[in-house]
Amino acid sequence: MSGSSASIYDLLQDEEEEQQPAPARRRAGVASWLRLGFAAAGLTTAVVLGLRMAGVGVSPAAVFAGFLALLLLRRLGRSLVPPPPATIRPLRRGEEDGTYNWNVGDALGSSVHRWEAKLTWSQGEPERFARSVLPVLAELVDELLRQRHGVTRASDPGRARALLGDALWSFLDKPPKRTPAPRDLAAIVAQLEKL
Repeated sequence: MSGSSASIYDLLQDEEEEQQPAPARRRAGVASWLRLGFAAAGLTTAVVLGLRMAGVGVSPAAVFAGFLALLLLRRLGRSLVPPPPATIRPLRRGEEDGTYNWNVGDALGSSVHRWEAKLTWSQGEPERFARSVLPVLAELVDELLRQRHGVTRASDPGRARALLGDALWSFLDKPPKRTPAPRDLAAIVAQLEKL
């Protein structure tokens, strides 16, 4: 690789391939395939001769194809490497060791990002707000009512309206003619937190 003008092929090339020149790699690959073919041919010869001595006639091509397939599967199985064993940290009481698992996704962060994207996308467009944000907000309200009070807006509208308050009830019942301002959404969230 020369400086910063590396091609994608240079980046994806295996280190072992870089060490061997191309003709040597090609010869090693051809020799490997030849060994595989000769092994399949030898096994085929032994099986066909053995079966013919027993009075059973088989197709040598079919036996050869079967042995070749088995040897290829064996080679493929040998080339697979199991993943490294997972290291389990012992459970210790007290202070953390300071390591952070960067592979774990932040569910709260991604959820907040989705809500932020929906609210930004529907800003200034009441149809989009009513189509994308309001149904999800209504599902959230119904789930909170179900979990905390054992009702939904559909199962007991009177009690749900009393719990939600008239402002939140009318907001969910009739889509607004304009996209709510951030302070209005903050008031809705505050009302939801009181549930």
